Amino acid sequence: MIALTPRQMEILEIARRKGHVTVDLLSSDFEVTPQTIRKDLNDLCNFGELNRVHGGAVFPSNTVNVAYKARREISADSKKRIGEVVASIIPDNASLILNIGTTTEQVALSLRNHKGLMVITNNLNVAHILSDSPDIELFIAGGMVRKSDGGIVGAAAIDLIRQFKVDYAVIGTSAIDQSGSLLDFDYREVRVTQAIIKQAHQTILAADSSKFERRAPVEIGHVDDLDMFVTDKKPERAFVKICEESEVDLVVANEIKFSEVI
Repeated sequence: MIALTPRQMEILEIARRKGHVTVDLLSSDFEVTPQTIRKDLNDLCNFGELNRVHGGAVFPSNTVNVAYKARREISADSKKRIGEVVASIIPDNASLILNIGTTTEQVALSLRNHKGLMVITNNLNVAHILSDSPDIELFIAGGMVRKSDGGIVGAAAIDLIRQFKVDYAVIGTSAIDQSGSLLDFDYREVRVTQAIIKQAHQTILAADSSKFERRAPVEIGHVDDLDMFVTDKKPERAFVKICEESEVDLVVANEIKFSEVI
């Protein structure tokens, strides 16, 4: 039986919720020295509860992915609205790639009645959602299936994606840094997402505002790789400025009418 202190249990819960913790923030939150927090993190890593990274620790990727079904419930209404708005932007007779994520699943749900779509995905959940849509041609990437979330990753998935040049890429991300970096936990998934972005004429990030509160260790890219960012709440002014400087259209799903984005 692992004996965790009350503070270590709280740290573990924060890491479970956000995906990442830092020494500086934890030291400030718990009003203890950085050395004390480092010892707590080292203990949690030795117990196999966290993985150490520079400046803090992250939840192990397999543990994060186990919580995939639970993540569907986080900001569920906002994700549904984002999905509806993104789907309203995609016209009939378009080609697109959807990657792994609970928000991209909501996009797929709202695309089911589109006509003449060609959809490529490395997300088995998206494939299941669209599999019985009569007017959608569906391609599924091959490769290793992560049992925890239905994501398909690896070289075979990248090879298939590189065979297509599509109108739109609709991607999700695990975390967004205020500097504009898009982040994830699994470098294999990141490589697939990077390939997806390269194969699209327009890239849309579909991500709710909770992603600004999370941290992840692997960089997918930067906001300036996007053409549009659809979210549920307006980000902080500094991030809005990054979008403006990068000429990225920022769409706040809860503040618009469909007629404004069609």
